[in-house]
Amino acid sequence: MNAKFFDLKQEKQDRMVNAALRIFALNGYQHASTDDIVKEAHISKGLLFHYFDSKLGVYSFVYDYAVRYISLELSSAIDPEETSFFTVLRQMEAAKMQVLKSYPFMLMFVHSCKDESITEAVLATESSRQTLDENINTILSATDRSFLESKKNAAELLKMLSYTIEGSMETALKDGSFNAEMNYNDNIKYISITEKMIK
Repeated sequence: MNAKFFDLKQEKQDRMVNAALRIFALNGYQHASTDDIVKEAHISKGLLFHYFDSKLGVYSFVYDYAVRYISLELSSAIDPEETSFFTVLRQMEAAKMQVLKSYPFMLMFVHSCKDESITEAVLATESSRQTLDENINTILSATDRSFLESKKNAAELLKMLSYTIEGSMETALKDGSFNAEMNYNDNIKYISITEKMIK
């Protein structure tokens, strides 16, 4: 990646990043096309390759960018003194909303990378994936999760919550109805329902 990318106007940076996030999120690494990325970003292919060596270069850059951006929003939104698991989940949703206001496909892209099977793409993002997982685990490990042992089916309910939150976001992104604030409000409702079921 050419460091001069960050000398571009923020609007053009965001256009390029958002285009890459969307194309990779919807198609996976193998089927994503740089032709589609430049078309989505309204730039020339020459400009894309001026800053990035290859499709893999674009992919690894936007993943690293996503990890840094998500981690920054999480660090701003999470109260390090808070120990309530569900309160922290709500704070995490607030961080996600801020991410999605600027980069609607960022979380879908990150989630899709977990299922990536192309070796070069997996290897190119391995370190950043570990960093994001560690950041999230650190946040959640500071909360009181004793209910996982004391409440029957708590783990299964949390898994259902995760699937619901992720699935509703991806459905809205794919059908063009996504709105970050509406997504946040819906997710807060899902968290409250789950919390009541567990308690």
